Amino acid sequence: MGVQSIYEIADPRFGSLVNGNARLDQLYTGCKWAEGPAWFGGGRYLIWSDIPNNRQLRYDETDGSVSVFRAPSNNSNGNTVDREGRQVTCEHGARRVTRTEHDGSIVTIADRFEASASIRPMTLSSGPMGPSGSPIRLTASTPTMRATKPKARSAARTSIAWTRRPAP
Repeated sequence: MGVQSIYEIADPRFGSLVNGNARLDQLYTGCKWAEGPAWFGGGRYLIWSDIPNNRQLRYDETDGSVSVFRAPSNNSNGNTVDREGRQVTCEHGARRVTRTEHDGSIVTIADRFEASASIRPMTLSSGPMGPSGSPIRLTASTPTMRATKPKARSAARTSIAWTRRPAP
């Protein structure tokens, strides 16, 4: 099976970055706009956001099931896992970044940046970033985006897929 039969490569300069031997599993279809997957290795599950449907979904690797993890999700988009195994989420609708504690409680960790009293968080990544060694890096979008009606990327419904590195 060739790379082109599994992956769509929009820019040929990235073709050499695709591992054609990696297995790609389609986990779920039916999201209007799937984004922000975060893998929880300790629990063997994947969380992602379905932004227009205002929910987060959870794929359980142990039995292959998909269920609603959080609804409403404040139109969450970016998700990551911090060093303590907690979910950190960009809530576009609530204009904040939250952390879900192990007991399920949700704590706001950012709702403003510098002088701005309003942020539109989009993307998170975990790991040491910059000279301060901060465990989370936040990228905020422009304030002209609308929180409840993101532009559709295509007329087709999107699905979530997950790839694993081939076993050594």
